Amino acid sequence: MADLKGRVAVVTGASRGVGKGIAEGLGEAGATVYITGRTRSRSDPPDPLTIDATAAAVDALGGKGIPVQVDHSQDEEIKALFARVEAEQGRLDILVNNVFKIPDPPAWGGGFWSHPISVWADQLGVGLRGHYVAAVYAAPMMVRQRSGLIANISSGGGGQYLCSVAYGVGKCAVDRIAKDMAVELHPYDVAAVSLWPAAVRTEFIISAVERGAISLDPRQMESPRFTGRCVAALALDPNLMEKSGGVYRVADLAREYHFQDIEYPG
Repeated sequence: MADLKGRVAVVTGASRGVGKGIAEGLGEAGATVYITGRTRSRSDPPDPLTIDATAAAVDALGGKGIPVQVDHSQDEEIKALFARVEAEQGRLDILVNNVFKIPDPPAWGGGFWSHPISVWADQLGVGLRGHYVAAVYAAPMMVRQRSGLIANISSGGGGQYLCSVAYGVGKCAVDRIAKDMAVELHPYDVAAVSLWPAAVRTEFIISAVERGAISLDPRQMESPRFTGRCVAALALDPNLMEKSGGVYRVADLAREYHFQDIEYPG
């Protein structure tokens, strides 16, 4: 059932992983989804792990996918994205702040003193500042129409140690900006929340499992689309404003809203 038909969403960092799953979850509910990322494909069908492949998946599920190449470390590119959404759609109903930069080189585990200082900028730049900048340019459309949802994708690292100091600080801050944005958006009936998926079967995690770098059972993990279905359920909640300012586990909202995950293909 296309419950979000006519609604417009932006999902940042959606060429792969959780972002792709969120775009798919909104697409299967009928939304028009602007999909951002840096990786494009000119092939037909599109190459995997590109914003074009995600857009094609959204189309196949019943929505409308619109790929937009955006480097979320560049404020002007983010500004141009939302100017395009306003020009083409005249509205924005959902912003999902998902984009995240894995440190290069990855720096998880060990002591923070052994990590390159650049890890801080990697994880609190795109994955935090980029969320703030996107919300700055998204909010005016939502405020004007007096409705909307901003969903930040965080993790349990916002509440306890996970991966590294920089990672935890970044996720804690992602939760905090959702709470504080909710206060300032409340008079305009625009909601802001932060969501915690559990372990997710992203391409990155599955690759790490296959290499033996981590020990997880994919059958016990959430699919990326599970979080997408969560965002769709929130957007359809007539009492959404009661949730504004909260930090929620995706699995808890699944029980409340009665949506299910897709089956593990393995």
